[in-house]
Amino acid sequence: MNIAYHMPSLDNIYAQRTIYHGYKNAFEDSGHDFFTFTSGDDLEKFLEKNQIHIFITSSHFYYQKYLNLDILRKYRKKGMIVFTKIDFWKSPLSGLRINESKGMKDDVRTVQQIKDGLLGDVFFHAVEQSDERMEGFEKETGYKYYTIPLAADKTIMKNEFWKDFIADISYIGTFLPEKRNFFKECVFPLKNKYNVKLYGQDWTVRDRLIGWIQKFGQYYNISYLSSIQKPKLHLGDEAKIYSSSKICINVHEEYQKKFGGDCNERTFKIPLCGGFEITDDVACIRKYFKAGKEIIIAKDMEDWFEKIDFYMNAPDERSAIIEAGRERVLKDHTYHNRSEQILSIYSEVKKHG
Repeated sequence: MNIAYHMPSLDNIYAQRTIYHGYKNAFEDSGHDFFTFTSGDDLEKFLEKNQIHIFITSSHFYYQKYLNLDILRKYRKKGMIVFTKIDFWKSPLSGLRINESKGMKDDVRTVQQIKDGLLGDVFFHAVEQSDERMEGFEKETGYKYYTIPLAADKTIMKNEFWKDFIADISYIGTFLPEKRNFFKECVFPLKNKYNVKLYGQDWTVRDRLIGWIQKFGQYYNISYLSSIQKPKLHLGDEAKIYSSSKICINVHEEYQKKFGGDCNERTFKIPLCGGFEITDDVACIRKYFKAGKEIIIAKDMEDWFEKIDFYMNAPDERSAIIEAGRERVLKDHTYHNRSEQILSIYSEVKKHG
């Protein structure tokens, strides 16, 4: 099948970068043809040339900027199915994060486009069905939404020890505002006792400023601004870091811990690489893993420090959990699993179309 993935800028250095590559590698590894629709492509020429069966896009305003719904409708009538990643119905995100979409319930234009059957055929989100942030979407739009969680890329996330990345504790991620208090209270103090290594984006004021400039350049398709900052790590480095650390910590945003319906990619990537994961408490993780056997969840700050101290000196216990966690991810939580879910939904839609 021919799969198209809407990725406006291939210079994205944040989470969308690894999500995109996860789907790309999974679909191609499974024998499908994968095409990337970027801000530099003409939509009609792209669809005509590549004869797309599944087009994966987003309701986010940045993605809509490059969509012509009339052209999409033309090719949907020819049999193409559009999968649209939707935003939260009730957004938990701060209004200060201007690159984030507001809640869909307040986006009258987008909601009307969905109700009119213009913005897609299948709507999905990483969030679980019971999450209150999505309450109202189905009733208001008349469409159901599917839960397609994030995952790990088994084509590049290998168990590969690397001496340059040896550490007691490692973390890879963006230094987001909603995480900074947790880092101040629960991560930075670990440096007084352990060899702690932190990797990722926006850890300095300079990087955050350049990041904003880059996002501006990507939104307005200004080539010399859109690529001024490169990723701090190569895609394969993440696996080496997880494989070479005694403990890999996972930190979520405060709203994820509050609502509990979605978790980040790290949740799945760390075990796949043979890393030992201790994560903060997000309810849905207990649906994806057996807590205490396949992953370690710290319920609060005291539990966080106690579990880090205990498992730092318990290599046998770590090994058993690493093995069980990796088996769970390989069975249920790779991008191969998610691509298969998309193909299954596609077949269902075509069957009842």
